[in-house]
Order: sequence, then structure tokens, then C-alpha cells
Amino acid sequence: MKVDYHVHLEEGPYSINWWQRTLKAIDHFQGSEREKHTRNWLEDVTKTMQKRLEAGPFSSNWLDLYLKKAKELGIKEVGIVDHLYRFIEMKPYYEKYMDLESETLGPIQQKWLNHVSTERLDNFITFIESEKEKWEAEGVKLKLGIEADFFPGCEKELKELLSPYEWDHVIGSIHFYNGWGFDNPETKEYFEQFDLLSLYENHFRVVEQAISSKLFDIVAHLDNLKVFSYRPDETLLLNYYHQIAKSLKKHQVATEVNTGLAYRYPIKEMCPSPSFLHILAEYGVDITTSSDSHFPDDLGTMLEEARDRLKKAGFQRIVTFDKRLKRHVPLT
Repeated sequence: MKVDYHVHLEEGPYSINWWQRTLKAIDHFQGSEREKHTRNWLEDVTKTMQKRLEAGPFSSNWLDLYLKKAKELGIKEVGIVDHLYRFIEMKPYYEKYMDLESETLGPIQQKWLNHVSTERLDNFITFIESEKEKWEAEGVKLKLGIEADFFPGCEKELKELLSPYEWDHVIGSIHFYNGWGFDNPETKEYFEQFDLLSLYENHFRVVEQAISSKLFDIVAHLDNLKVFSYRPDETLLLNYYHQIAKSLKKHQVATEVNTGLAYRYPIKEMCPSPSFLHILAEYGVDITTSSDSHFPDDLGTMLEEARDRLKKAGFQRIVTFDKRLKRHVPLT
């Protein structure tokens, strides 16, 4: 069965690049009858984007594009998991754990957080739940998820933030190292300050903490620290890969083959790396497939390649979730 369990509806900051990328997604499905770069064309696309902005991310017209793409690719289950930091109610959580005080890094990250934390969580949940029946009628199951950042020491607080809601699945992820958002292109030069092997050792220690926290059904993109191609000789990381695999198996937590870095970031490699994936297979770790799409036209991107990688590594099944209950399905 084909599934995509890590999909986002929207992501700021709301720049001209965001405007152009959103228009590209709409144009992928709808196109324009007018010749591009004429005044009439520009008037048309301006009206289109005005409607998109007024409707916001939680609109049926926008989500319908994801459904259309899923049906086109034969994907049977889609998990929407917008980032926890998107929601105004959760902003204090990030303000507590992010580095917002450092002279250089602090202002960059505070500005970013202000620009992305714009929506209400209840609106997101109500919207996704209201769309499930329509998707089911079209032959695709829509899942309500969330992607929550894990920080050392956050366990009690994060549990209290997540527990009031009936998720289908909760994804845990690590995007920060000591409060530094390491996948932000504006701060990638900070990698130069670290010994890479020590950085990876400490990163995987936090990944293990996330796995053992019992907060998550899936721990995402295990080696996303490689995002900007800062990685030591990978043979030096194999012991850490084994430790992560053992922890996932022990705690019965799933992970994913996430294609997002392969098509959106400089590393051009899926998470986990081929070596890491084979080690996960050795331990019989539960796994699912994810595109980490942030736009509807990216849904399912490279998932066929991901599925082939899983089969070659020895996986015969993947996992899906419903109300946080795990189910194994054949990788066919």
C-alpha cells in the first residue's frame, strides 16, 4: 500500500518566494489559459493568490489539490502533520527552548518564529477532521497528525500540550541543537563552529531521548543534521546508527523514509542514508514513507524510489496509524 505520512499544508515565512512557490503549486493543477507575462495574465494570477490568501491554509480548495495528487499517484493514506510552531498557542513552548537571546542568532530566530507562528490549533484540527469523510469517499484516508519538536527536558511540558487532542499519529522531530535551528538556511554557517563528529554524537543522543520519551508514534528524518552536507566520514557514524535502531526497536517507535532532503535541500539524499536504512532493516524497525511535502504538487515526491530502497534493504511491510494505533501493511 502506498502512503505519505508526513505532509504539510503551509509554511511561512510569507515572502515573495512563498508567493511564487504557492502560485506554482496552483498552476501545476489548474494552469492559466492566458499567455504568461502579459498584463491580463498578471491580473489573473493576482486574483488567484488573493483568493488563496483570504481563504488561508485551512480551506477545502487548497486541501483538494493534495487529494487530487494522492489519487493521481495511487496513494491510499495521507497524514497532514503541520509543524507545532505554526500555532500561536504553542509559541511560548518554542520561546522557552529556542535560542532567542544570542547577539547574532537570537534576532534571526525570533524574526523567523514571529513569521511562522500565525494559526490556531483548533482551526487546524477541526478542518482536517471535517475533510476526512470526503477523502474517504474518494478512496483516500486522511489522517490528522502533528509534527512536534523535541528538546531535551521538554517531556512533561510537551505531553501536556499534545494530550488534549485525538491525533491519528504524532511525529517527533529534532530541528534544533542547543536552541539553534540547524536547518534554517540563514544560520547554516554555524556548522563551521563545531567538530562534526561531536555534533552528530550529541544530536543522536537527543534523538534517542525523543525515542524513549513515549511521546511519539514516529520519530522523523533521523539524520537530518546532514541537511547542508556537513557530515563526517559516515563510517564514523555507524555505531550511532546501531544505537538508534536498537532504541527504536526497544521502544516500539516507528521512523520513516523521508524524501524531503533529497529534493529540497543541498544534501540531495533521503533520510535515513542508505547505510542507516540497512541497519534499521537489520533490527526490524517499524517504518513508513513520507515526502515531507510543503505544497500539494510535492506530495508523494520520490516515494516510488523510497519504496524501492525499502524493498532492497529487506523491508516487507510499512506501518500506518489510526487514533495512534499502529497497523502493519504490506509494502506492495
